[in-house]
Amino acid sequence: MAKADFRDRLLEGLGGTWPEPCPLNVRIRETTKQDGFTIHSLYYDSEPDDPIPAMLLVPDDVTAKKPAPAIAIWHQHAGQWHLGKSEPAGLAGNPMHHTGAALAREGYVVLCPDALCFEERQDPTKKLKGGNYERFEFLRYVVAGKCMAWKNILDMKRAVDFLVSRPEVAKERIGCYGHSMGSTHTWLIGPWEERLKCLVGNCCLPTYKAIHSNHMLHCFPNFVPGIFGHGDTPDIAALIAPRALHMNFGENDGGSPIDEVRTGVKVIENAYASMHADKNFTYFIEDDTGHVLSDEMWKRTKDVFAKHLQ
Repeated sequence: MAKADFRDRLLEGLGGTWPEPCPLNVRIRETTKQDGFTIHSLYYDSEPDDPIPAMLLVPDDVTAKKPAPAIAIWHQHAGQWHLGKSEPAGLAGNPMHHTGAALAREGYVVLCPDALCFEERQDPTKKLKGGNYERFEFLRYVVAGKCMAWKNILDMKRAVDFLVSRPEVAKERIGCYGHSMGSTHTWLIGPWEERLKCLVGNCCLPTYKAIHSNHMLHCFPNFVPGIFGHGDTPDIAALIAPRALHMNFGENDGGSPIDEVRTGVKVIENAYASMHADKNFTYFIEDDTGHVLSDEMWKRTKDVFAKHLQ
């Protein structure tokens, strides 16, 4: 199927075009000084009456007169619905994933928002807990002719809107990073957000073929209704070309069976080659490694951002 046709099918499966953006309506809640940067806890609106809680990390030497590149971080899933933005911001969770704090210390402005169903975006009625609320939201979007991925993409587009609005951000140098579900969010938003100049996904490219053959239960954003007859998840990631994309994988990561990953990255490579952008797609598969952010994966992540955003 031609790239344009697949893109149209993907948009249809997601749920159609996104609404015209409403005002961001930014509200600062509190400001906290950290080692090397400041955290601004805030809200901005995704849709009217739909605020996204987020944390903006601003390095000490970054100002409107001295703007810096920015990176949006999409947090992981891990069945930890109580965690969202606070983990990459370095305030909770696994220190391995305190990536936003680490990037802020590298000199980047960093935005860490909560994904739908996580941390402050759990069931406001408190009737449904954790995965039950996530299931409820997925099904609510399905019966409306959309899917969870459609909403996630809308929220991520609004994150970029927010970063572009900030005076301390170098607007032509914005990237994103995500681990696990955050990696899924990276290749979901990439085709629809050209303001993202460099994208890095860590440990998640589960193909539908692998999901079905291994009877895997994956998080809801991976599933786009009607798309498997026209392409698979690597075909979605391939739509990011020619912009910079790097992906890390663990050889033993059961969530992304490695044989399918090896086939999938070839699909992405071919898309970049067809646009004479071979150097803008890189990937790394670490031997004897699982679903983690290893030291080598993190080094490669930082190197890619330094190359394309600095």
